[in-house]
Amino acid sequence: MKKLLLLIAFLAFANGNAQILDPAKWTTKIEKKSETNYILTFNAVIENDWHLYSQFTPDGGPLPLEIIFKNQKGNFNLVGKAKESKTRTAFNDIFEVNETFFEKKAQIQQEITITNPKLTEIKVDFNYQVCKEVCINVEKNFTFAIPASSKAAEIATVVTDLTKIDSAKVDTVISQNETVKEQVGTPEKGIPHDSKPKTQRGLWSIFFIAFLSGFAALLTPCVFPMIPMTVSFFTKQSKTKAKGIRNAIIYGIAIIFIYVVLGFLVTWIFGADALNALSTNVWFNIIFFILLVVFAASFLGAFEIMLPNSWANKVDNQADRGGIIGILFMALALAIVSFSCTGPIVGTLLVEAASKGGIAPIIGMFGFSLALALPFMLFAMFPGWLNSLPKSGGWLNTVKVVLGFLELALAFKFLSNADLVLQLHFLEREVFLTIWIAIFGTLAFYLFGKITLPHDSPMNHISVGRLSLGLVVLAFTIYLIPGIWGAPLKLISGFPPPMTYSESPYGVGNSKGGSNASAQILPEGAHLGPHDLIAFEDYEKGLAYAKSVNKPILLDFTGYACVNCRKMEDYVWSDPAILKILQEEVVLISLYVDDKRELPKSEQYVSKETGKEIVSVGNKWSDFQITRYKANAQPYYIVLDVEENMLSDKPESYNSDINAYKGWLRAGIDRFKKAK
Repeated sequence: MKKLLLLIAFLAFANGNAQILDPAKWTTKIEKKSETNYILTFNAVIENDWHLYSQFTPDGGPLPLEIIFKNQKGNFNLVGKAKESKTRTAFNDIFEVNETFFEKKAQIQQEITITNPKLTEIKVDFNYQVCKEVCINVEKNFTFAIPASSKAAEIATVVTDLTKIDSAKVDTVISQNETVKEQVGTPEKGIPHDSKPKTQRGLWSIFFIAFLSGFAALLTPCVFPMIPMTVSFFTKQSKTKAKGIRNAIIYGIAIIFIYVVLGFLVTWIFGADALNALSTNVWFNIIFFILLVVFAASFLGAFEIMLPNSWANKVDNQADRGGIIGILFMALALAIVSFSCTGPIVGTLLVEAASKGGIAPIIGMFGFSLALALPFMLFAMFPGWLNSLPKSGGWLNTVKVVLGFLELALAFKFLSNADLVLQLHFLEREVFLTIWIAIFGTLAFYLFGKITLPHDSPMNHISVGRLSLGLVVLAFTIYLIPGIWGAPLKLISGFPPPMTYSESPYGVGNSKGGSNASAQILPEGAHLGPHDLIAFEDYEKGLAYAKSVNKPILLDFTGYACVNCRKMEDYVWSDPAILKILQEEVVLISLYVDDKRELPKSEQYVSKETGKEIVSVGNKWSDFQITRYKANAQPYYIVLDVEENMLSDKPESYNSDINAYKGWLRAGIDRFKKAK
């Protein structure tokens, strides 16, 4: 009776949670360019917040658009590569690549030359991936009819949508608006919810980092003493307080203008798209590494980076002219005179912003200059505040040295990028972390007064503030140490190379499988998945094993190029309580819908549900998900018993709330135990 109830519940929930998504709607047309040449155009309207990945997305990240001309041989030739409409580029910190994608709309155009005069139609297949909180691998067929006459008319084309399900078969498919609403939850713990475009989040992060860097620049020996001097100049030279405030505000705006123009020039010279491409260019990453090492050495006291004195003298002479022009030259004089302190910071910001691409250098310079200009304006408005400023002294050089150590640590991120692209394995994860431990450990000793550097003032004791900062740096250094033995180090995720790019991917002293897997023999057909979990990539083998050990199944529809699948594995499955459940209480079956391995000819078939040819392992599991569970998005999780009945109230998708996911998993397992 219990099994019958479970079967009824499974059927109800399978239909009630059907989620066939199709966020990209395509139309096509064919245009005659000459007697033999035609232009094929594919237009897509993409739902809000979804990304459709370009054919130029690099390997190692989300799946790029693949265009297959099925009947090309002997019938027509391609004229160049397919052209794309405007795309966006953003760095993916999960795959550590710059992904290129379409938002809201896409257009693909391909010119062809007909070589077979008897050709009547052109068949094109699109394989692509669209992602939001979930990812969908889509295959579509397009058929273009060749015009029988010579009229240059647009011909309607027949589009066969391979992912569309007959409404008679799936009458319970919920509307896409409802689907999206259901999938978008409010995260309480775990990973951040991706509700904003990556580019927007990236610009805000650049702004705040630059803003904080501007305040750091204020605390350097070249800038800090200038505050009371400049404010005093405005208050004494102005006939009224209001005029003094006005001049100080103009001075602050001039500072912002100078640095924003610098950011604009960097963007204009290199180009917004070209800047982003630099982030994966080996030689530019190496150049950035060298630049940051030079900047760090300057801050540590090895030498000073200075602009020619003649520049400062000429600008200072112009500042004596008075009026708005004089104020502008005063701001320029500040930028030049303080360059030995601000130059390395500005250079680092421009390097980091350039790697983000777009208008990031302009945003970065705006944030930096705003923080730099605000104190001059505020102290001019409220001169009494000057009395609360600390006196200049050796602590200003300490700020420079701390910034130097931070720049040195950041430099190795760029060297790591070059090493990852070339796959040299010169700077693997353990080596990178060892270098960082050495850098921050040395910084801690410096802050405790055990090490002195050029330009440091003699001191008999260290201040409480310096001691506190030293303790923070020491704690961070100790935090890094377990990373050498395989700890994930989530606080610095994205800076060191990935866990797999390591001398010992499974932890120092462990073979593949770590301490747990080394103590047992893997079941037939199993392999080691994320976190060394025993996982099956074949449904039947996993089901047979679950029956033999009488454990429930966690069915995981996933993809190698699925970003949020990796996020779930890295940040949710890594939770100790969830990881223990996955290790001890379930049999994990992970089916990769983008597995390109070809099925044996005897196992290839045509799907009864979609009419699609099933020729690869990924096709098979995608069809299995659509046919049995009326869903086509990943990640997609289901808890099953050994009779293949659904134990969970509903399937689970991308969910960054660790407690909610754990509760969902526990509910299914508890039902299995009660049904025994």
